[in-house]
Amino acid sequence: MASAAVLTDFPALLDIHRGIVRKVAASYSRSRDDRDDLTQEIATALWQAWPSYDPARPFSTWMYRVALNVAISHRKRERYRWNEVPDEEAAEIVGAQDVDIDARQQLEALQRAMRQLSPVNRALLLLHLDGCSQRDCAEVLGTTEGNVATRLGRIKDQLRRFTGNA
Repeated sequence: MASAAVLTDFPALLDIHRGIVRKVAASYSRSRDDRDDLTQEIATALWQAWPSYDPARPFSTWMYRVALNVAISHRKRERYRWNEVPDEEAAEIVGAQDVDIDARQQLEALQRAMRQLSPVNRALLLLHLDGCSQRDCAEVLGTTEGNVATRLGRIKDQLRRFTGNA
C-alpha cells in the first residue's frame, strides 16, 4: 500500500506522464469521442489502482500497464466502432504537428500499420517506440524478455511488409 505522502503525488505524476495516456488513447481509438472516453476511462482506472502502486517501481511502467490493460479491454468492448473512418486529428495527439510533411506522412503510415496489429502487439510497439527497454516491456505486458524480443522481430517484419520496405 502506498503511503499517504506518496498518494498526494498522484496529480503531479499524472500530469508529468500525461503523454502516455494520450498516446495509448490515440492508438486504441478511432474518433475524438472514443479517444476522449478512453482517456477518461484510463484516468479513472489509474486513480482506482493508485493505492496499489509500489513507489519502488517506475511510475511510467505502472502507468503503461494500467493504461494498456484498459485500452485493450475498451477495444474489445467497442470492436464494432472500428469500422469508422480514422480520426484525422489522431496524428496531432502524438506530435505530428511538430514535424515536416515527409515525417508526418511516415508517422501516418506507421499509425495505419499499427492499426493492423493485434492489440497486444500494438501495445508492445507503442512501448518500444516510447523507448522502453525489453525488460520494461515484459513487465508491462506480463511476459518474458525473450517473448518481447521475438514479438518485436515479428512486428518489424510485419510493418516492413505493410509499408513496402521489405
